[in-house]
This record gives sequence, structure tokens and C-alpha cells, in this order.
Amino acid sequence: MVPVPVPSLRAERELFDGGAPIVLACDEVGRGALAGPVSVGLVLIDASVRRMPAGLRDSKLMSEPRREAMAPRATAWVRGWAVGEASAAEIDELGIMACLGLAGARAFAALAAAEHELDGAPLILDGNYDWLSRSIEHRARVVTRIKADRDCASVAAASVIAKVHRDGGMRRAHDATPLYAWNENKGYSSAAHFAAIDEHGPSELHRATWLHDRSEPAPALFELGVG
Repeated sequence: MVPVPVPSLRAERELFDGGAPIVLACDEVGRGALAGPVSVGLVLIDASVRRMPAGLRDSKLMSEPRREAMAPRATAWVRGWAVGEASAAEIDELGIMACLGLAGARAFAALAAAEHELDGAPLILDGNYDWLSRSIEHRARVVTRIKADRDCASVAAASVIAKVHRDGGMRRAHDATPLYAWNENKGYSSAAHFAAIDEHGPSELHRATWLHDRSEPAPALFELGVG
């Protein structure tokens, strides 16, 4: 059996050793879903950060019950956190890459509004493409890192917080419109999800430009998270 990669604070410590008073970390969830928002989690840690919560991993490597149990521990471990979202309608209008930046900017603004001074801070962004700097007007120093959600504890925390936040919104959307089994698929592709769209047509939570020959949508809403 291949062992599950364990993140560490090695990259974050290097940034603190280089003089950074705080480090930001960012990850997105929901980029590839057919329905629901794209969500961006952003966390802030400082040099006083202690060992990460036991069992913290990239959200994709954790079961749903483990993620749900980890999220409050992750939010308590970091000094600050926020989740920003861009809606399905915004994705249809602007495109997914622009909406990653929009959601990230909303998370950044929410975290800054919580009396955190973020300007100039290094920000570890999962992946190899910087979709965030322009949207936040280069207020943070974005450092892209492939597999950062796997290797960096702060980014893993951001991924878990964002994933649990988004999943909660999809479950609430399911309670309001229980036609598409969003409580199970969270808006991602599945045979049952496509069958429900064929039978009932898309809702407003669906990304219409990602579907073909679908009918009129009906409403659903998400909220910003911050702590």
C-alpha cells in the first residue's frame, strides 16, 4: 500500500526564517464541478505556529467524515482564515479562471477586514499557475508550489476548510432542491447527476455553459465564510 503523503511546515518555516512575520496559504475546491460555486480557502499563520493537527492532509486524501472532523481543528490551528466563492452564474459569465481569482480576492478581502495586515506577505498557492496576484492587486507575494496541498500543512488546512465549507453549502442546496443528490455528489459529475439534469433540467446552481441543451434554471445561494 502506498503511504498517504504527510504535509509539514518546512516551506512555511523557510519563509519565516527569511523574515516573513506571517505566511498566507491558499487552495481552491470545486473547479471541476458541474454545479455550485468555486471556493477558495485562505489561511494565515505566524511564526508562533505549532505542530499541525494530527491527521491533517490534503482534503482530497481524506474521507468526508475525517474532513468534517478536521475542519474545526484546522480553523483553530491557524491565526486567521476565510473562504471566498464565485457563483455558477459568475462562472458562466466570466469563465472559471477569472472566477478563481474573484473567489480568491473575496477571501483575501474578508481576511484583511478581520483586522489582519496582509500586504506584502508571502502566499503559498497550490499549483504552478498564479491565478491570484492580479485579482488581489499584487498585495501579497504569491509563491506557486506544485502539490502544496499535499506537502504544506498550511495549504492542506486551507484545502480542508474550503472543502468542508463548500460541501456544507451543497448539502443545504440539496435540502432546498433535492433533485440532483448534491448531498452525495457535491455538484460533481456522476451518471445519476446527469440523469437528474436530463429529467428535471438544470437549476440555477448549475454552470449552464458547462452543459448542453439544458432548460431554464431555478435559484440557489451560497455565503462567504471567515474566521
